[in-house]
This record gives sequence, C-alpha cells and structure tokens, in this order.
Amino acid sequence: MAPSKKTKSKGNSVESTQSPAKYPACIRPIPPSSVAISIHAKPGSKLAAVTDMSDDALGVQIDAPPKDGEANAALIDFISSVIGVKRRQVSLGSGSKSRDKVVIIEEVTLQTVFDALNRALLNQ
Repeated sequence: MAPSKKTKSKGNSVESTQSPAKYPACIRPIPPSSVAISIHAKPGSKLAAVTDMSDDALGVQIDAPPKDGEANAALIDFISSVIGVKRRQVSLGSGSKSRDKVVIIEEVTLQTVFDALNRALLNQ
C-alpha cells in the first residue's frame, strides 16, 4: 500500500482562526461575538478593583458581601463599567456560589475586553 500524500495547507488551518497568544487564557472568545472571562472573586473588600491577570483567572475585588447574590450583582455591575458595556450584556456563566466564576460579555471583541482590563490594572 502506498503512503498517503502530504499536502501543505494554504492558510486555512485551525491555528489561524484561534486567538493570538498575546491574550491570557482567562480571556477567551465565544463565537460569534462574545467573550468569556474566568474570574477569581474576592468579595467583602473595601473597594472594587481588578487586582491581577494571569492565565488561570482575572483577580477581582468586590465591595459587597458574599451573601444573597450581592457580590455577584456587584461583580456584574463592576465588570460592565470597567469594559464600558451595558449591564444587560454581562452575565454570569457559571460559579454563582463559588469564588471562581465565568462571566460572559456579549457583543464585544476580545481586544476591547483585553484593553479595558489592562487599563483597569494600570489605574489601580
């Protein structure tokens, strides 16, 4: 049996459609126009702030207590104000009772989210 021929791809590979390596893994695109952010929330802080960004998660301090969903509501409000989108565009994907959460932001680009979070990190 003859070996199969190897063909060169013409730039249509899966690698060319994935996000570039310059974005941390905690921020990822969700087709067609949403972005998911893995967040490690720190409720009960004196003020809301973005504390750090790594491949694992975005660290966010929340100025609300972790009871009756107050911290989750405050997190959604804070993320929407940092990114500059309407509150209805931000939702909690998972982790409503955990410090590790996934927040979904609709109708926004990965670059917009990354730039806004970088500005928040630099302005703290």
